[in-house]
Amino acid sequence: MKYNFITIGGATEDITIYTSEGVLIDNKKDLTKQKLLGFEFGAKIEVEKSFSSFGGAASNTAVNFSRFGFKTATYIYIGDDERGKKILENFKNQNVDISLIKKIKKINTGFSFVLVGPGNEHILFSERAANSMLEIKRSDLVKLKNTKWIYIGSLSGIWQDTLKKVFSLSKVKFAWNPGGAQLKAGASTLKKYIKNTNIFCVNKDEAIELVMSDSKYKNKYKRFFNNSRNLQKVIKSWGAEIVVVTRGKNGADVYDGECFYHQNIMKEKKRVDTTGVGDAFNSSFVAGLELYHGDIKKAMRLGLKNTASLITKHGAQNGLLDKDDI
Repeated sequence: MKYNFITIGGATEDITIYTSEGVLIDNKKDLTKQKLLGFEFGAKIEVEKSFSSFGGAASNTAVNFSRFGFKTATYIYIGDDERGKKILENFKNQNVDISLIKKIKKINTGFSFVLVGPGNEHILFSERAANSMLEIKRSDLVKLKNTKWIYIGSLSGIWQDTLKKVFSLSKVKFAWNPGGAQLKAGASTLKKYIKNTNIFCVNKDEAIELVMSDSKYKNKYKRFFNNSRNLQKVIKSWGAEIVVVTRGKNGADVYDGECFYHQNIMKEKKRVDTTGVGDAFNSSFVAGLELYHGDIKKAMRLGLKNTASLITKHGAQNGLLDKDDI
């Protein structure tokens, strides 16, 4: 076995801007969009500061696994441009194997614009670019099976073909945090992949959206959907081994079919940027199960310790802990 982890999904350069001029809007009438951030139409918004960093689920999680000391590779598509070169250099600096990365000519590397508003909460605008070209070739499957774990992040393009091929691999464990395109496809499409997933990770809004897409549950009361345990039970019934639901400032919940686990957030020294917290927690939890021989409580604490560190610095990778820190 060559790798401990291979991550599959997107990689981007993130441009983050900060402004305090937005207004947080309570929108609880819409279960899938309970908080909104608004700006005056036609206004000129003052930017207080801005930063460039690296992002994308496959990129963030690969860097995280590598920092914990795991042999890690990532399967992504980048463009033949300066942005792509910078992403490759970052992987090299983080000891992530780049031999599986595909470079596409005459197309841009993925790019994200991150808007950070009041309370340092963020909204992310993403140009998929080369990420949308991602395709798993049959010849790639030989390389992808040389790992203990595959971590799948947000996918675009022909993502159903990608999932079909990846989940066909035997003797590989799967952790999966689906992206927007997958969630929009709904439960009827995703169930056949969820049943083969060892660790299925979503935030609470995503869990609500996914469960609501199942005709069996769409007419349930709001109280049903706002209960994390109900959501976990439903997703677990579709076959996932472990279901992870992150709840922002309310911590995280894990369900393994026998016990419900909850971990509150850890008090951070300062809250600078929440970009990448989902990737940090989910991949740290998976890493923790490896480091602590399946101990869910310890793995959850590791995940929340890492997110508490991450949000003290700008970007989705700069604040991640390494093996010495734990």
